[in-house]
Amino acid sequence: MIRMKSLRRALCVLPAAFCLVVETDLDNGRGAKSIPDFAAAGVRRAEYRAELERFRNEFGGTRALPAHPFFLFGMGLRPKFLYKAGTLIQAESGAVFRQWEGAEEMIVPSDCAVVLRTKTGDIVRLQEDERGLWIEDRAGRERVPGTDRPVRLPRFDGFRFPQVMRVLHQELLVNVTPAGPVPNVFVYSRPWYRDGAMMAMAFERTGNLAVIRDWILGLCEPYDRNNAGETEADNLGQALFLVSLVSDARHPLVASVQAEVQKFEVVQGTNRFIRGRSDFAEHPVYQTKWLKYGLRSLHLPDPFTIPRMADGYSALFWMDYRDAHVPGRDADDRANYPYLGWACDHFHGQRRSPMSDRDYPLTWEAEASQARYQGMALVSDEYVTRKLAAPHTWHAAEVFLYLFESNQP
Repeated sequence: MIRMKSLRRALCVLPAAFCLVVETDLDNGRGAKSIPDFAAAGVRRAEYRAELERFRNEFGGTRALPAHPFFLFGMGLRPKFLYKAGTLIQAESGAVFRQWEGAEEMIVPSDCAVVLRTKTGDIVRLQEDERGLWIEDRAGRERVPGTDRPVRLPRFDGFRFPQVMRVLHQELLVNVTPAGPVPNVFVYSRPWYRDGAMMAMAFERTGNLAVIRDWILGLCEPYDRNNAGETEADNLGQALFLVSLVSDARHPLVASVQAEVQKFEVVQGTNRFIRGRSDFAEHPVYQTKWLKYGLRSLHLPDPFTIPRMADGYSALFWMDYRDAHVPGRDADDRANYPYLGWACDHFHGQRRSPMSDRDYPLTWEAEASQARYQGMALVSDEYVTRKLAAPHTWHAAEVFLYLFESNQP
């Protein structure tokens, strides 16, 4: 432990290198002392925790998640790795990739890093950046095989909560798989159009559409059929929007969607809208908003009018058509489905929704009908017992986009 008695200290934190240089009277001002990386990581984590606390206090507080520290590596199309308790695990197979028994750990989510101090005092650094996942120890620095797939990682400097935004962005990117963007890599094997569209909005803003481009180009079905096989009407607009990000109206999915739209059309007087089921209930306002948004994104004719009726999902669509809203009871479950509350808060300009009480992950979903929670056993059996999935991409996307839209520089 270094004791600092100087009246004048100059701190320079370099996150990429985890080196904290301190000018102190220990050397009478003639040079600089280097605090060990483990201590520097502690400084970085303290800075992140302070910002996270300010963020929680300003918004909706916390929800308690299981107290089992872990971190996910593998942003974008890279292979996924789970770090917990001194062990780096291949997430897909569950096989141990590397292990450091008895090591002290310092997880710094805002730097996408874990710093370990082994029983012999050696420092090991696991860190993921735009070029890959790296393991650095006294023997040198190596990139984990297969992780040399590029991603873009903005710092969000100038935003009010840049470190929180970096963690939310990481939670989005780490849930992209070769099959597409999923709500959570442990409990969902297939992408959902609704969650994928929200993730795509975030990736469009951060220059990361490349990680889901091939998935979108390969879409051939108007519905994802993930909710007990139902053909959910909001999928139609989401599919059109997704296509618009990487292609145009000539994409073959567009014609298929347009043919399906007719099955949901309702005409009342001079108004034409769609009505079907989403999340096992009718939400015509929400569904028509998505359809209009998708048609406009592809510069296609739009004969539809948003119906003037109460719809609990209406406020979930904050992207446009804010004036086409009839007040009623919002579907804003902030406990099990916190993305609903965050979307409604974004629409109404409120700040009432929580984040997790952990440094990482910040987001979750609970009690979902289609989730296979046994997959979370790789992290902790407590997640399985409590029917929790964390992180969760719809939740992460809603929070990230709220901060991006409302707290810009």
